[in-house]
Formats: sequence, structure tokens, C-alpha cells
Amino acid sequence: MVKKQALLVVDVQVGMFDTEESVERAQEFLATLANLISRARESGTLVVYVQHCGAKGSWIEMDTPGWPIHPSIAPSEGDVVLLKREPDAFHGTSLQSLLEKHGIRQLIITGIATQYCVDSTVRAAYRLGYDVVLVEDGHTTWSGESLSASKIIDHHNRTLQRFGAVVKAEQLKFGHA
Repeated sequence: MVKKQALLVVDVQVGMFDTEESVERAQEFLATLANLISRARESGTLVVYVQHCGAKGSWIEMDTPGWPIHPSIAPSEGDVVLLKREPDAFHGTSLQSLLEKHGIRQLIITGIATQYCVDSTVRAAYRLGYDVVLVEDGHTTWSGESLSASKIIDHHNRTLQRFGAVVKAEQLKFGHA
């Protein structure tokens, strides 16, 4: 059975790159996403951006300089932008109804931050019955007090295999799953 796909880009906003310590592999990450988004659009795959509305005073507070989606991967005509306030991109948003409207059954997930919004969204998509694909080199985060960003990313790539496929960007096929 052919499954329609959507590419989900979670919280890749200017403020995520304007902190004292940038996300792991920032420029490589943005280049990977730009390539994925281009390939998705060329194949007719729906591209959905999820934009976090941070708390007052945060670096991604709504309508502040850090809030916009990063310009190197900015939405184009035909892309969808959804706003969220919780880590899970489904919680309190119209994401599920949008995917249902378009007949999407496979969700390809990318974004920031690996251990928060990406993890929550992968698990929610799985729980809702989507065929989940996490792009192995298409999500990133910052180093924490106890773990480096690369260790967090590696750990989640291994852990989230329980909830879907984990595939390198270059190996990802767009069109139909």
C-alpha cells in the first residue's frame, strides 16, 4: 500500500541559533534541512513547519526577533506553518486534522530540540498510528550539564527506533513510502 508522506520541520527558529552556545552542527544541520525541504517540495511531499511560541521573555517568544523560522529554510507557497505552545507538535494544534485532510500516513520528522520537541512529537505520532521516520542527521540540540549534544542525539536515534525508522537524510526517499 502506498502511503502519502509529509515532512515535519519542528522549531527551527532564529532564536535557536542566537544563543551563547549554538545547537550541535548548526550550519550542517541547516544545509541538511534545506536539501530535504527542496527534495520534498520537488516530489510534491507536503512540508509542514511547526513554530514554537515561547514563554514571555524567552528567545523564541512570539513576535520577537528570535521567533521567525530560520531564513535559510523559510516556508514557501504551498508549505504549512502551525503554531504550538507545547513540546508535542500534535498537542493543542491542528496537525493531526491537517495530516488527515491530506491523507498523510507517513510522517518524516526533523527539527530542534532532540530530547524535547522532536522526541515528544515522534512518540505522539507513533501513538496516533503514523508511520514515523526520524531523520538521523535532521535533528539537533545543545549540550547539557551531563551529556554532550552529540551523545543526546545518538542516544535518541537509538531509543526512538522503537517508534519508527531512523534514516539518514541522503537515504530518504520522497514521493510515496
